[in-house]
Amino acid sequence: MPHTKRPAFIRHYRDIQNDDTARLRGTDEPRSIGSPFSPALGLTRLGIHHELLPPGRRTSFPHAESAEEEFVYVIEGTPDVWIDGELFRLAPGDGVGFPAGTGIAHSFLNNTDQPVRLLVVGEANKPENRIVYPVNPELRALRTDWWEDAPARPLGPHDGKARPPE
Repeated sequence: MPHTKRPAFIRHYRDIQNDDTARLRGTDEPRSIGSPFSPALGLTRLGIHHELLPPGRRTSFPHAESAEEEFVYVIEGTPDVWIDGELFRLAPGDGVGFPAGTGIAHSFLNNTDQPVRLLVVGEANKPENRIVYPVNPELRALRTDWWEDAPARPLGPHDGKARPPE
């Protein structure tokens, strides 16, 4: 039986993948390569992304958010999740949740020599959301939504930067 043409709300991540030009704000550091599903599928309440994380890259500066929850699922590879200055190795099938308002700072780093693929699901941008970068306070100057009263959390020794094996 022949297949009917797919509706516009069915998409493959490669068809909506951004080019490899995204940089961490205010730097020349390349970040993950995103496929933003939500706008492509007409979703307005959820932020859903496929993230391809090449070796030696990270998804973001370590950050915490005041009003938006986030969930990250490892599809492929073995990334490290940076949580409050400590690294935790993940494997395919692992999921990590970040409740809003906790101040738990996080980022995903590819410290391996293989690509990592992540599914990132969060709430769509909320105007009341605030963000803090505890190891990059210089970013305050670039933000109008800085989270001034974020819960203070002790930070471990890791600086939040990816380091692939040599």
